[in-house]
Amino acid sequence: MAYKRISIDTSKHVVTIHGVDEAERPVLRRDLRRSRMEGLFAKLEPTEVALEACAGRHHWGRQLIAMGHRVKLILPQYVKPFVKRSKIDRNDAEAIGEAASRPSMPTVPVKSLDEQAATTIVEHRELLGAGRGLRRSTRCAGIRRNST
Repeated sequence: MAYKRISIDTSKHVVTIHGVDEAERPVLRRDLRRSRMEGLFAKLEPTEVALEACAGRHHWGRQLIAMGHRVKLILPQYVKPFVKRSKIDRNDAEAIGEAASRPSMPTVPVKSLDEQAATTIVEHRELLGAGRGLRRSTRCAGIRRNST
C-alpha cells in the first residue's frame, strides 16, 4: 500500500507510526521497536515522513533520506496545537502528521553528521561557560555606553 505521509513519534524503546492515504484517512497505526523501524521503511515506497525536530531525529532523518524518503522535521512548538487529547504516543504521532499536512508549516532541514557535531560542540561550550564571559562583557559594555 502507498502512503501519502507517515509520521513518527519516538520514545526510548518504541516508535509510534501513523500513516495516512491520499484521502488523509488513517490507514497505519503501529508501535514498533526501534530495531524494526529501519526494516519497515526499507520495504516501503518512498513517501513523506514527518518527525518532531530534536537532536536524535536528525539521525533518523539521514537514515530515511538514504532510503529515498522525503523527511520533514517540525519543531515541537508547532506540533503541540494539533494534539487533540492527552499526551500519549499515538496522539502525538497523529498530531505530527496533521502539522506536516499544512503547506505553510515551517520545517527544519536535516543536519549532516558534521553539522550536528559542530552544533553539539557549540552547545557544550556554552554549558561549560565559555560563552558566558563574552555575553557578560558585551552586556556590561552596553550599560556603560548608555549611562554616559
